Amino acid sequence: MMNTLFKVAVFLLATSSELIAKVMDHPGREEVTIDRAKLLDKIKGGWAGQTIGVSFGSYTEFRHNGTFIQDYQPIPWSDGQIKKLMLEWPDLYDDIYMDLTFVDVIERYGIEAPVDSFAHAFANAGYNLWHANQAARYNILNGLKAPESGHWLNNPHADDIDFQIEADFAGLMSPGMPNAASALSDKVGHIMNYGDGWYGGVYMGAMYALAFLHDDVGFIVKEALKTIPVESSFYQCLADVIRWHDQYPDDWKKTWFEIQRKWTEEVGCPEGIFAPLDIDAKVNAAYVVLGLLYGKGDFTKTLEISTRAGQDSDCNPSSAAGVLGTIYGYNKIPDFWKKGLRDVEDMDFKYTRMSLNKVYDISYKHALEMLRKNGGVVTPTQVRIPVEPIKTVKLEQSFEGVYPIAKQSINQSISDEFSFEVEGTGFVLRGAANRNVGVAADYVFDAECYIDGKLMERAKLPTAYRTRRYELFWKYQLPTGKHQVRVRIKNPSDKHHVQAWDYIVYNERD
Repeated sequence: MMNTLFKVAVFLLATSSELIAKVMDHPGREEVTIDRAKLLDKIKGGWAGQTIGVSFGSYTEFRHNGTFIQDYQPIPWSDGQIKKLMLEWPDLYDDIYMDLTFVDVIERYGIEAPVDSFAHAFANAGYNLWHANQAARYNILNGLKAPESGHWLNNPHADDIDFQIEADFAGLMSPGMPNAASALSDKVGHIMNYGDGWYGGVYMGAMYALAFLHDDVGFIVKEALKTIPVESSFYQCLADVIRWHDQYPDDWKKTWFEIQRKWTEEVGCPEGIFAPLDIDAKVNAAYVVLGLLYGKGDFTKTLEISTRAGQDSDCNPSSAAGVLGTIYGYNKIPDFWKKGLRDVEDMDFKYTRMSLNKVYDISYKHALEMLRKNGGVVTPTQVRIPVEPIKTVKLEQSFEGVYPIAKQSINQSISDEFSFEVEGTGFVLRGAANRNVGVAADYVFDAECYIDGKLMERAKLPTAYRTRRYELFWKYQLPTGKHQVRVRIKNPSDKHHVQAWDYIVYNERD
């Protein structure tokens, strides 16, 4: 008995000494103490919230582009919906399995894992990807490392939503520490995004981090925006949403219309040029904030509004519900929204070796490690979180001086060569390499692109969907004027073909 008491006394003395030392190391710094059980509950709430959100918005994703979902149209929710979707539509959960890839890298290599470990893990994973993620995967597999893999000159989807929907892990392992989340986002987010596309992840990570310490949604939305440079279009868009909410506090649709009027002009993602599709990070972040502000902390209203705003309407409620779930904590998420959740918490997400129950524990472990790294204190029952002024990340803007002026349909196979003329400062040639009907084996075309008679680029064009090149060729920042573009296939195949869909022409804005 005496031996046990002695050990306890020694432990408490050591713990007290650690607390005193930490405070002395940072005199005058504000700290917040929360119970470890509460910390875990909030981490669970964040992961559960985003899983609920993406499942709720599943059947609406990109089916309402340039319009919102009318009030009279029901959005289904049932006990077995999450399990059904996880089994029958696993690719829906790219929001989650991309997060889990990065969580797994940190688990294997530590919180100081190098950027190449994150890039290699997602580039070689077995799941399918789209937009900025797929463009970055191709870049990495073909020798272009981060951050060049996400830069807009190398990735036409740099401003897309991709890292915005994957940055949850950074905020959930940085409780109360948005600066720590931003540092992690700087490392991982530039693998696939740049500029506004990167800012989307920085902003979401900051909101998650702040949700551990604050329950005022309006405060979190505004405070997290301090991480973003005021000169950026991302900041200006989100600041407008906050201002419009103040102007129209009882009508989210009026703010939605203001977002459409001012911010939905697409200049990045080639798929959204001259089309109603808008996968731009800032626009979809605006819908997340729309749901959070007008939802006023109500789980149901927040999910409904962020989903009914349209466009990427599974990812947006996922982000909104993840932030709100962190505020609530798992135990306080309404039972209605946890329908069927326990049925899937031990199921590994497809393409991963991780379930919700596993990531609850691993993310909690990473949060404790991140706290220690950043000067926090961890005791057996509590954590002391260092609270510091929010730092603004660096300014960067994609597609400066790039403005689409025309889109020309082609819809033909390139057997050996294809040429076209553009007048402007850039182009994107859209298309794909495919197998012919009935052919099982994949193939990799070797292609070259010449501009004004000079070789611009050699590229591999795989027919395999997982490793495909998202656009055939592109080039920005050309001298103003007419340019001849020629694409040459060096190794044609009678069992495979390269299909050119269309090309977009860019010029400087008048």
